Amino acid sequence: MSDERRGFSLGVAAYVIWGGFPLYWPLLEPAGSVEMLAHRVLWSAIVMSLLVVLLSRTSQLRAILADRRTTMLLAGAACVISVNWAVYIYGVTHERVVETSLGYFINPLVTVLMGVLILGERLRPLQWGALAIASLAVVVLTVDYGRLPQIALILAFSFGTYGLLKKTANVGAVESLAVETAVIAPLAALYLLGLGIAGTSTFASHGPDHALLLASSGIVTAIPLICFGAAATRVSMTTLGLLQYLAPILQFSIGVFLLGEHMPASRWAGFVLVWIALVIFTAEATTHRRRQLRLTALASSAS
Repeated sequence: MSDERRGFSLGVAAYVIWGGFPLYWPLLEPAGSVEMLAHRVLWSAIVMSLLVVLLSRTSQLRAILADRRTTMLLAGAACVISVNWAVYIYGVTHERVVETSLGYFINPLVTVLMGVLILGERLRPLQWGALAIASLAVVVLTVDYGRLPQIALILAFSFGTYGLLKKTANVGAVESLAVETAVIAPLAALYLLGLGIAGTSTFASHGPDHALLLASSGIVTAIPLICFGAAATRVSMTTLGLLQYLAPILQFSIGVFLLGEHMPASRWAGFVLVWIALVIFTAEATTHRRRQLRLTALASSAS
């Protein structure tokens, strides 16, 4: 198997696992959303610490911790991803899987919008068109839900902010997540300790199977991250960008066809508008990238 094909397979694996998360988190009930989040953070911190040692990333980790700016960026990323995880877990355990999928469908468009508002980036005409259609979709879905699709918007903006902070920090995936989970692990541990003292923890009161499922949240978090990291170094950004739609497509399919969440015609209309925006956005980005590559190749040959 070629290196590129292996990278493609690893990328598919990462997004398929992320896409299947709506089936995993309900297995952790009767634990509540916050208890699930606390266990995910705590066990992820343990798993990532072990990976740092096993993958010989201790020197990189020390370099990160020695840089105050990078450490602060990752601490901010830790707070933002905690919000993202909490809202996602709440959504998939409260029969709002379709709305969580919407968050990850619109995330690429939100990321572009943040680039304009925060980094001062300029958009091309078709990108503005995609954003306009996506905005119309949010209006249609707001009318359908009778409220703003808060879960979707929080997921999209929190993950977009997380990506911005990670891009600015510019460090490896394994060691960065090790720092992020270590930042919030003490709070998670204190919360779980409080549940234990109050006698409301489900970890030890619902049998070993339940305890193992809660502990597995760290491995479930780490595996797709490792697959994604390996894929990112082997395939093009275009391929990786297209693969990212696998997760919300799977989440949407699980919500509608497996869990039977209600989808009135107006909600379908909102999602169709989102998908049209994504097709325009992806096609424009792919065409622009190919044009830039051709121009670069022509400039190189001319010189």
